[in-house]
Formats: sequence, structure tokens, C-alpha cells
Amino acid sequence: MTVGAADVWLLFTTRTARLFAYGALSLILVLYLRDLGLGGEAIGLLLAMTLAGDTVLSLWITTVADRIGRKRMLLVGAALMVLGGVVFALTGNFVALFLAATIGVLSPSGNEVGPFLAIEQAALAQLVADEERTRVFAWYQLAGALATAAGALACGELVQALQVHAVEPLESYRAVLFAYAGIGVLLAAVFFRLSPAVEARETPPARRAFFGLHRSRGVVLRLSILFALDAFAGAFVLQSLMASWFHDRFGADPAVLGRIFSVANVLAGFSGLAAAAIARRIGLLRTMVFTHVPSNVLLILVPFMPTLTLAAAVLWLRFAISQMDVPTRQSYTAAVVSPDERAAAAGVANVARTSGQALAPAVQGLLAANLILAGVPFIVAGGLKLVYDGLLFWKFRAIQPPEEVNRVA
Repeated sequence: MTVGAADVWLLFTTRTARLFAYGALSLILVLYLRDLGLGGEAIGLLLAMTLAGDTVLSLWITTVADRIGRKRMLLVGAALMVLGGVVFALTGNFVALFLAATIGVLSPSGNEVGPFLAIEQAALAQLVADEERTRVFAWYQLAGALATAAGALACGELVQALQVHAVEPLESYRAVLFAYAGIGVLLAAVFFRLSPAVEARETPPARRAFFGLHRSRGVVLRLSILFALDAFAGAFVLQSLMASWFHDRFGADPAVLGRIFSVANVLAGFSGLAAAAIARRIGLLRTMVFTHVPSNVLLILVPFMPTLTLAAAVLWLRFAISQMDVPTRQSYTAAVVSPDERAAAAGVANVARTSGQALAPAVQGLLAANLILAGVPFIVAGGLKLVYDGLLFWKFRAIQPPEEVNRVA
């Protein structure tokens, strides 16, 4: 196995381990904070700070990674993941939780947070050929989605088993937080094995004024604004908040919640593979938009379902197509910028998404406290995402990745 191929496998390994941890945490995070005695407003604030803190840290880490070293910055991210998990497990003090949420790396959504995604994508785009980029990103998305599903399922079964054996719910949730921190240690051990092949081939000069971007600054800024809108909408339906809604609306226990979101994430992962095949025929941008619209309509329908079975079924249909835009979005961003801007571009785009996410949970937390209004976030999220789809297609329909231009030629 070549050095580059070994690095690809290592990056897939870290992606899998990390998303397993995120999937487990997202299932119990809101339930844990509620058992600590926090109200909806306080929980919303903490969730917002987990995302806001990740925004600032990710912006710094990803935009200096090509100069300071991608491997070194990945290790910093792993350390912050350990910090977040340990502090949340050890204390119920709101100030300590607030600081840990701001500084540590915690995922209330089950999706990527922190600096990992941007740096790993930049390395993968460098390690594989352009023609293989979307396919590799699709498999990378699938690995994460299956890991998130496994994490949610394992967490639900573990918590349920502990509670059946007379372990208090609060303590069962703490066990998950300690496991989350342990996976952060595992990530650091794997990152240590990465070779110099993952580092930027050309070190960006310090004179670049906008976070490591030069030629592609305008494109990245326009994309980032739209990605922030999409993420703001998505933050109204974070996985931890949807799990809480299913629990409150239908009385679903942790094991049932684990199964619901395990299936959802498996479907989401395989939809990424379908996206790669569709993109080869109609292009990355059209795939991003044309698969996203029906998924948002389904999202709006979830709170109108009268039973747990129907609500879960509509959610599964939505997840089966909702993530087709993820590998295509990531590949499109990497394709339309210069190779030496990829880490910075992915970092700025991901930070924009995290910034958008950070604004919504506080509002959603207030809505969730009222059972009558608890379904409103699904409608708001779906509506805003439809606006995002229309703007994205309108603004970028003329900008094609190089491989699509060459294909047409």
C-alpha cells in the first residue's frame, strides 16, 4: 500500500470513529442537560455555544493548517474533543458547561463540527485524482453516516440496558460522555500516524489577507453565505432536538430513538453514493439542488404525522435523499478553488455553516418548551432550505467544475 493510500484509509478511520461518537452524543445530549435540571432556554444557549465555539476555533485552525501543519491542527482538534466530553461528564455547573461548550468540540447534531472535516477533505482532494474526488467524498460521507447510525443505535441500546439494570438515567448519559472523550483520545492516536503526504504541497504565503484565500475569495464568500442559510435552517432540526421531540411527542424511549436515527443515518449515507452517480450525469450543482427540494418538503410534513410510525417513516424518506447534496457540495467547493486554497475554502465554508447553526438552537429551545409549538421548527427549517436551494441554483448555475467543463468539451 502506498503512503497516500494508507493516509486515505487513516482519514476514513478517523471519520468513522468521530461520527460514531457524534451519533451517540447527539442522541442523549438534550436529555442529559434536562436531567441536570436545565430549562429549554439554558439548553438552547449551551447548544448555540457548542456551535459558536466550534466556529471560532475551526476558523483559526483550518485557515492556518496549511502553514502550521494539517496533522498538527488535527491533533489540536482531538484534544478539544476530549476536553468537551470530560467536562460535560464531570460537572453540572452551568458556567463550566458554558465554557466547555465554547472551547471544546461537541456535536449536538450528529454531524461534523470542529476543524476535522475541512482539513481531512483538503488532504483527500490532494491524495486522489480530480475524476475520483466526488466518488471518494461520497464514500467518505457514507462512512460517516453509517458510523453516526451505529453510534446512535449503540448509545440507545447501552442507555436503555443501563437503565433497566437500575442505573439512574443521568449516570447512563454520563457513561456516553466518557466514551465520547475516549474516542477523542483514539482520534489523536490515529492522527499521529498520518504521513507528510497529507500536508499542503504549497505553503500559502502569509500576505493573503482573507483567511488563506486569494483567487477564489469571491466564489467562496458567496457560497459560504448560502451555506450559512442552509445550516441555520438545519439547526432548527438538530438530531438531538429531533430526538427530544420524538421523546416528548410520542413517548419514544432511548432504544426506540436509537433505532429511528440509526436507520435515518444509514439511509442518508447510502444516498451519498447515489449522488455521485447522479452527478456524473447532470452535474454537481444540479444534483445538490434537485435532490434537496423534495427532502425539504418531506421535512415540513414530519410534525403533521399523527403516529410515531408515520413520523419516523416520513423522516426516513427525507433522510434517504436529504444528504445527496453533502458530497456534491464538498466536491463542488474543492473543484472551483485553487488547490492551495482547498483547506482554507473548506474551512471558511464549514465555519459559515457552523455560524448559521449557532444562531438557531436558542430560538428552537424556546419553541421546544411548548409542546404545541414544538413542531414549528420542522416547518421553518424546510421553508428556509427551499429558499437556499433556489438561491444556490440561481447564483451558481454558470460556474462549472473543471471536470464537467472538460466532459462537455
